[in-house]
Amino acid sequence: MYEILYILISIFYIIKIDQLTIRKLNIFKKQALKGRSTLEHLHFFVLLPFKIIHIPMFQFKQFTIEQDKCAMKVGTDGVLLGAWTPVDHYPTKILDIGTGTGLIALMLAQRTDAEQIDTVEIDADAHEQAIENFENSPWGDRLFCYHAGLEDFANGMDEEYDLIVSNPPFYSEDYRTQDEKRDQARFQDSLPFDLLMEAVEYFLSEKGVFSIIVPAKEEERIMYLAAEFDIYPLQVTRVKGTPTSEIKRSLLAFSRTRIEKIPLNELVIEEKRHCYTPEFTTLVQNFYLKL
Repeated sequence: MYEILYILISIFYIIKIDQLTIRKLNIFKKQALKGRSTLEHLHFFVLLPFKIIHIPMFQFKQFTIEQDKCAMKVGTDGVLLGAWTPVDHYPTKILDIGTGTGLIALMLAQRTDAEQIDTVEIDADAHEQAIENFENSPWGDRLFCYHAGLEDFANGMDEEYDLIVSNPPFYSEDYRTQDEKRDQARFQDSLPFDLLMEAVEYFLSEKGVFSIIVPAKEEERIMYLAAEFDIYPLQVTRVKGTPTSEIKRSLLAFSRTRIEKIPLNELVIEEKRHCYTPEFTTLVQNFYLKL
């Protein structure tokens, strides 16, 4: 009886869930059929679809992001940074500062042959989830996550990285919500730019690249701050949602080498609602399922 009910539930909801979730369904089924009464079985299977569908995850072409424990979910900023970051210098060691779900590190694992990809995350739940996402990916043996603040991490590590990336907290305004973890993930005072640049100067190899996404209004300040540490712009892309909207984000790549003419371009995400530009599609098509 329960096997039939399980099959019917699976068929009914299969259009809404991916293969990883189907595997979870099988796990739930085994748990349900072990040492439970008839009433408990029925109660479990009635609630099962709701448990499955409300598991927040994001499926990419080659990996899945579980994000129910993370304050900050998968967003366009992280995908942009992971897809845009220069890797033509063939980095062998990568550091992702404030990894959250591990999205950017996973994207760079897909894009590169880096032997070592270290990540650091201060939030305990996000750290746990990043490890889970790494272990469930094809590159689990190359990905590592440290549970620490950046300052503690720097004090305990003696490494050089060919590529450093960060999607840092953005908001510096005196505004708070009731969600402490989300505030920590979103507000700049949990990862000040000066501390970030100091860490980059400490960890970045001689030929290394540092890549970051920031609000457009912070672009000039970041460049001045980086210059104080002898780190200079290598490439700049300014991002806007539509052709007529204002520039919202700046993708910035830095190196230890000063260049006279910095490559500067603009990226528009949508021509109109849900109609992506060819440039954006080309940038992210190796990741998004529907592109």
